[in-house]
Amino acid sequence: MTTMTDASVREFKMPDVGEGLTEAEILTWYVKPGDTVTDGQVVCEVETAKAAVELPIPYDGVVRELRFPAGTTVDVGTAIIAVDVAGGAPTAPEPAVAEPAAAEAAPAEQETKPEGSGRQPVLVGYGVATSSTKRRPRKGPEVPFQQAPAVVAVQAELNGHAPAPAAPAAAPAAGQSRPLAKPPVRKLAKDLGVDLATVIPSGPDGVITREDVHAAVTPTEVPAPAPVTQAPAQVVPAAPAASYDAARETRVPVKGVRKATAQAMVGSAFTAPHVTEFVTVDVTRTLKLVEELKQDKDLQGLRVNPLLLIAKALLVAIKRHPDINASWDEANQEIVVKHYVNLGIAAATPRGLIVPNIKDAHAKTLPQLAESLGELVATAKEGRTSPAAMQGGTVTITNVGVFGVDTGTPILPPGESAILAVGAIKLQPWVHKGKVKPRQVTTLALSFDHRLVDGELGSKVLADVAAILEQPKKLITWA
Repeated sequence: MTTMTDASVREFKMPDVGEGLTEAEILTWYVKPGDTVTDGQVVCEVETAKAAVELPIPYDGVVRELRFPAGTTVDVGTAIIAVDVAGGAPTAPEPAVAEPAAAEAAPAEQETKPEGSGRQPVLVGYGVATSSTKRRPRKGPEVPFQQAPAVVAVQAELNGHAPAPAAPAAAPAAGQSRPLAKPPVRKLAKDLGVDLATVIPSGPDGVITREDVHAAVTPTEVPAPAPVTQAPAQVVPAAPAASYDAARETRVPVKGVRKATAQAMVGSAFTAPHVTEFVTVDVTRTLKLVEELKQDKDLQGLRVNPLLLIAKALLVAIKRHPDINASWDEANQEIVVKHYVNLGIAAATPRGLIVPNIKDAHAKTLPQLAESLGELVATAKEGRTSPAAMQGGTVTITNVGVFGVDTGTPILPPGESAILAVGAIKLQPWVHKGKVKPRQVTTLALSFDHRLVDGELGSKVLADVAAILEQPKKLITWA
């Protein structure tokens, strides 16, 4: 690793790919040590709190080291890849990673291998700790762990202070090297208060698994040589956190989009006083208009569906009642009325719920709105929505009807004043022109922040949306 001090080696740090985001998870590496890269080439995909983003490298060269494996959450500003801009080849890292026998022998070689005699595996969490003594100090969350083998040995001895010989037997390599575990497993151990030096590994090549960590906090039945008095000391503090059966339960780490969504929804639900109002409306004429618009040459190739006209109806209602398009400034104790509408569209994606928005939707024609909706939905489904696309929303539409749901009480996206939920459109008996007829009917629900919007204003907006969907010609008379 001495080559890492060369002036020709450049470190690429995790950038802030959003607006003030502090961390991102590496999803996929597109390169490996030894690959040649060029300025602007995408080297990896990362997931922030709200989106998956591809990262391009800003210079030419040869990849020397990948600092973190896929699946690791890395703080912004931490170096994630090292590139030799002079074009030098990596100093033979492959045998240590590719050959199973070499990887198995790595812990033993650490103690006898002279400094600078070769490069060890480069993935943080998989590599060996002794390499840190040969590496230039760097700013990163892993540094304390790479410098900790001696501390680990002391902790292992203290944890088994009564029967001293038993502790080294449980983790024979702990006194000389860092326990092998992936970053998510290290975090799990930290959260559960488990010292990895005391965990018996069951994974390949002595790697500690999640199951090993859980086993370390559950009451074990294998304290063989340990005295009876020692078992309660280890079991009692850990027992409350342990009731977990891997065969009957699955634990999914909360991170990325789901973590951000959860935090945002809790913050919104307990900050803004929500009020939700409902109206059921006959949308038969709107559906007929949708079919006619699909044949219009000005809309050919565009996404034309009921959501397009619902969005247009909400924009017209906001134009008639602009005070609903506002936000609450807690610091200055002011209501900020927006003279623009960034229309959010809630989208369910494989990574969780996201709410990208159409900027300045109020100023778009119907074809422009259709084009923007089509792009927004397609980008969201591909998981390519940028963080900027999810910032600055003012009002939102969530279409729960696509799941066959009649209605709901949606929670406001943080900082927004209103959210309209659209239920499933169904053929139902309806009184039309004095007679009961089958009509296409749906239920709308409008949730709003009662600090900003009183009942009268919220009711007028919801009533206007319903009136437009019942009589679409109002798009002309009210627009």
